[in-house]
Amino acid sequence: MAYNTSLIEIPGNLIKKNEIKQISQLSALEKAKDLILNGDLVAFPTETVYGLGADATNGQAVKKIFKAKGRPQDNPLIAHISNLDQLERVVNTSLDQDLEKILAKFWPGPLTVILPKNNMISDITTANLKTVGVRMPSHPVALSLINLVNRPLAAPSANTSGFPSPTRSEHVFDDLAGKIPLILGGGACQVGVESTIIRIEDEKIIVLRPGGISSEMLAAVSERKVVTKVNLEKNKPLAPGMKYRHYSPETEVFLYNGEKEKLKKFLDKNNSKDIALVLTVETIDELKMNNDMHFQSNIKIIELGSQTKMEKIANRLFYILRELDKSDNDLIIVEKISEEGIGAAIMNRLYKASSAKL
Repeated sequence: MAYNTSLIEIPGNLIKKNEIKQISQLSALEKAKDLILNGDLVAFPTETVYGLGADATNGQAVKKIFKAKGRPQDNPLIAHISNLDQLERVVNTSLDQDLEKILAKFWPGPLTVILPKNNMISDITTANLKTVGVRMPSHPVALSLINLVNRPLAAPSANTSGFPSPTRSEHVFDDLAGKIPLILGGGACQVGVESTIIRIEDEKIIVLRPGGISSEMLAAVSERKVVTKVNLEKNKPLAPGMKYRHYSPETEVFLYNGEKEKLKKFLDKNNSKDIALVLTVETIDELKMNNDMHFQSNIKIIELGSQTKMEKIANRLFYILRELDKSDNDLIIVEKISEEGIGAAIMNRLYKASSAKL
């Protein structure tokens, strides 16, 4: 079915002031609610990336997500809630004190927790797993929509599967126009990379996907040891992002680890190609200081951000990749950064987006 996709921008002043009640009263939200309850899809903003939402309890509605995105159906979806009462309707377990402390600190926010599901959640949402990833987003438009629907929303990123995630409403429109009926616009996403996904295993917190909440932040709150498991799963993935390649623009991406001689050799070898070289502010300044900026006209220097402001790099990463994909570049080279804090999430996305190191 082809749709005449509507893009309705929610007033920025209401979003900035977190006016959930007023946002809930907008006709655009009423339209979105009706679509969801009638088994259709709505794209909406969260603080991480834009999500493509369907009623997580309605298997036929959730199937439309996989079709619109071109997403493999063995890749589970996250159920989004707006309050703790809804959590009790989604999962089939009680929370221990440590997990309660974690959720009190980071919800609403960019943290997803894998928990045993109850029968309310469709098996299609969880790819037939007995667990479900649950998140409470902090964006007022997301919370308003979930409140109105009063059901958990299955909502992966609102993009073509495998492409860079959408952090602006126009990204969603570029990928999904004609495939979904409605996009709720809510400005640029604040975090810019997807949520951290964790699972509790006895005395450990297993990070299945790094995201907006770093391992260091979790360790500062929890009494459990925090360990990371982000390798691609050969069988059933436990969480989104564990099996399939993600975040890749159509243009080939390479990673640069700071070795100038390797970079120069690579650029010389590809001197007939248009190349976008995405570097941190510090590296650009160093190249200027050392008079190393004698790149040929086929090289375009793009500023990634400062290593001292990693949150801004995360916020702009997918935007940069998408913009460069539109610019007829033959290759994109992105500088590697520290994997501390949110840098772990940034590099996780870049490793999956890239073809190889230089």
